[in-house]
Amino acid sequence: MKTTPFTEKHIALGAKMHEFAGYNMPIEYSGIIDEHLTVCQAVGVFDVSHMGEFWVKGPHALEFIQQVTSNNAAVLTPGKVQYTCFPNETGGIVDDLLVYAYEPEKYMLVVNAANIEKDWNWCVSHNQVGAELENSSDHIGQLAVQGPKALATLQKLTSVDLSAIPYYTFCTGELAGVKNVIISNTGYTGAGGFELYFYPQDAMTIWDAVFRAGEEFGIKPIGLGARDTLRLEMGFCLYGNDIDDTTSPLEAGLGWITKFVDGKNFTNRAALERQKAEGVTRKLVGFEMIDRGIPRHGYTLTDAEGNEIGHVTSGTMSPIRKIGIGMGYVKAEYAKPGTEIWLDNRGRKLKAQVVKPPFRH
Repeated sequence: MKTTPFTEKHIALGAKMHEFAGYNMPIEYSGIIDEHLTVCQAVGVFDVSHMGEFWVKGPHALEFIQQVTSNNAAVLTPGKVQYTCFPNETGGIVDDLLVYAYEPEKYMLVVNAANIEKDWNWCVSHNQVGAELENSSDHIGQLAVQGPKALATLQKLTSVDLSAIPYYTFCTGELAGVKNVIISNTGYTGAGGFELYFYPQDAMTIWDAVFRAGEEFGIKPIGLGARDTLRLEMGFCLYGNDIDDTTSPLEAGLGWITKFVDGKNFTNRAALERQKAEGVTRKLVGFEMIDRGIPRHGYTLTDAEGNEIGHVTSGTMSPIRKIGIGMGYVKAEYAKPGTEIWLDNRGRKLKAQVVKPPFRH
């Protein structure tokens, strides 16, 4: 298994470790519910060094990004971040990712850990314009410092005014005495906070400083288990569960990152444009359990008569709401909020209701 700059630290702290995307990663420390609540109420730190980072440089950098991603990267100015996806040729999604506009001819793509090799091969094979591509995934460490006390924690470590970094923007500055740290107001938790990118040799300097700075706020290390429950409470898609090579961005509710603007001829644009005009036959929805039960990936969703209408893609017991919540694809006519649907839990029919995420109130 691959390791991150923090793997030995996780083991020393007693984390429950497990393979994820080829990496030896912490799943939980003090327990998923405790870690989830820590992020919602105070501040927690995730090791996300397993994520992939590709640099795209040169005079054709923007042209390349416009061709391989669905969102309109032409609106980005240096310091801005954009959520987007790589559409494939058959109507599905290669991966979802973030685009960082670093300089006019320099961008960083942040991709999912499980898809690094797949995404890199996709980018290289679809680079028809001669953009300079560089896979720096093994040379960048990353921590996500998330929660309402994240700003107060990190502000102790930098002269950069963190309150002046709006959501989905970033800057590069000194943090904990380490130069050239990318400080990004992004995250996957819905609880606010920052993601930090740095060279692996500076990883433990930053980790130790962040934990000292957050001590007064009850800072804790957080595993991938709580990362999943946090993103699900917000209704954020997880690649491999809620979106994949067979799901269209329009079916997944990602029409807002699929921009059919003039001059942007991205992969499979014509087919997706046609799908937008004709409408989709299934939609990704959020739902809350009315009956007691926890939805799980792969469970069947039915109508009142027991006819199959879709399937669950993600589900859990909400640590905040204390009810079962989930996401799944249903036939379009069942996608309206308020619609009652049923979960088939090994033959037991459990009632649920379609709602518009986030689930966290």
